[in-house]
Amino acid sequence: MTTPEHDTAAPVPLPDQGRDLTAAHASATLLERLAEKLGGRASVTAVYGEPVTAHGVTVIPVARIGFGFGGGAGREVGATRTGDGGGGGGGAGARPLGYIEIKDGTATYKPIRDPWVDVVVPLTALVLATALPKIVKALRRRD
Repeated sequence: MTTPEHDTAAPVPLPDQGRDLTAAHASATLLERLAEKLGGRASVTAVYGEPVTAHGVTVIPVARIGFGFGGGAGREVGATRTGDGGGGGGGAGARPLGYIEIKDGTATYKPIRDPWVDVVVPLTALVLATALPKIVKALRRRD
């Protein structure tokens, strides 16, 4: 995974083509450069982090990584109308899923559970088990 001190927010340079560089071409070039930059960072270590070993146990973090980007273009043609267009955007995200623990020659995957699932699921089941018979009884009275 990258850390903020390794990420650079340097602008992506566009080719110098003077006035012939339309907004549509500029946005297409920018998206190509973004794809190259993001694609270079999409590696196995982005999903499986660097292994950490301590006390005879090796831990390899596991995450789900996703990224996407898109753009647009436009141009207005006409004798009195002038226009141009452009646009682009993107995003990336990472969510920890668990880790692989290697101990005594055995690898075991251990998921990281969401603590809310441990609370919400049993609580929902309890509420449904309590309320459902009353709802069914009330509906039968209506008929």
